[in-house]
Amino acid sequence: MKFTEFNLDESIIEAISYMGFENATPIQEFSIPVILKNKDLIACAQTGTGKTAAFVLPILNKLKGKTESSIDTLIIVPTRELAIQIEQQIQGLSYFVSVGSVAIYGGGDGKGWDNQKDALVNGTDIIVATPGKLLSHLKMGYVDFSKVKHLVLDEADRMMDMGFTDDLNKIISYLPADRQTLMFSATMPNQIRTLAKKILKDPEEISLSISKPAEGVSQFAYFAHEDQKEKTVKLILDSRKEYDSIIIFTSAKMKVNSIVRGLKKSGYNAKGISSDLEQNEREEVLQEFRSKRLKVLVATDVMSRGIDIKEINMVINYDVPHDAEDYVHRIGRTARANTKGEAYTLVSGPDMHKLRRIEKLIDMTVPKLVLPEEFGPPPVEGAASESKPGGKKKFFNKKKKPSSGQGKPAPSQSSSAK
Repeated sequence: MKFTEFNLDESIIEAISYMGFENATPIQEFSIPVILKNKDLIACAQTGTGKTAAFVLPILNKLKGKTESSIDTLIIVPTRELAIQIEQQIQGLSYFVSVGSVAIYGGGDGKGWDNQKDALVNGTDIIVATPGKLLSHLKMGYVDFSKVKHLVLDEADRMMDMGFTDDLNKIISYLPADRQTLMFSATMPNQIRTLAKKILKDPEEISLSISKPAEGVSQFAYFAHEDQKEKTVKLILDSRKEYDSIIIFTSAKMKVNSIVRGLKKSGYNAKGISSDLEQNEREEVLQEFRSKRLKVLVATDVMSRGIDIKEINMVINYDVPHDAEDYVHRIGRTARANTKGEAYTLVSGPDMHKLRRIEKLIDMTVPKLVLPEEFGPPPVEGAASESKPGGKKKFFNKKKKPSSGQGKPAPSQSSSAK
């Protein structure tokens, strides 16, 4: 479906066209008409499907011609990275519309706080905020949400996982009951449905491709002990020297620096990003990565839903995520917008049960690749114990079919790192 079919204002269509978009994604196709009708909505769709534009476009359409300075829309998100990115996307989509927006998040300096306070006191059309920082402002008593018409909870399941339930309930208590509420989530656990019943009124429900990786992602796994992982990452990177945008995810932020150090020693252009960095440092690293001046970004799980960068060639899971859903979000950073991408997961012995949970969730067996003989014996489980060393690729898929991506697996050490 083309954006011109939504009956949006011409200035918004012009902005969409200027950004190079023509056809709506499924979540946009189903969500935009519902939001334009002022219906509450609960939408479930995986990351990278265009959820931000799905709620931003119809809200901008409603704000066209607004003259008063009150806060009209509140968008709540789990991380400051996501707050920044959504606010930037709002700026792009509202290029030809007179709409103001401000991101409210922690980690800044005193000047940042003053700018946020000014926007909350004097009013701006759209506020994008993280729960903790917004609550800090609300407790000061100068925030007026009495005229808020739209509440958006984005990445609602992540906010639940991060323990923001009580904060959300407190924030919502400041809002008028007569409003449109939109909830977007990648998964739909019971706690999300409980919250939805509490804050939404007779909502429309949309559910698309829950917990399934994008079709364009070619997925592979290596069984590797912890002391084999650094060499395995280098093996993969050496086989894809033409790639210029790679993310390596780890579940532990203490590993970020050690992974980066190992990559730099081997001559790779790599930097890490985690909650240990100051906000301006994180933004600087992300900007380098976006502009392709940085080839390899090493990140923690908290970043997996906060990176909105196109044309990421490959994702490497240095270790298996604790939550099977996080696997989907991690590899969802690549193969966006109908492109192709690759995802490699390094599985140590203690993490094999996590891989089984992932395969059950995505309803497919991730193809296993064999490490070169010189790496030493890998962890062994089930069919993988039948492998013969020697550096040749061998897949172990007995029951379920592998992912449908078109990419070829990384060559073994014996053929790629001579």
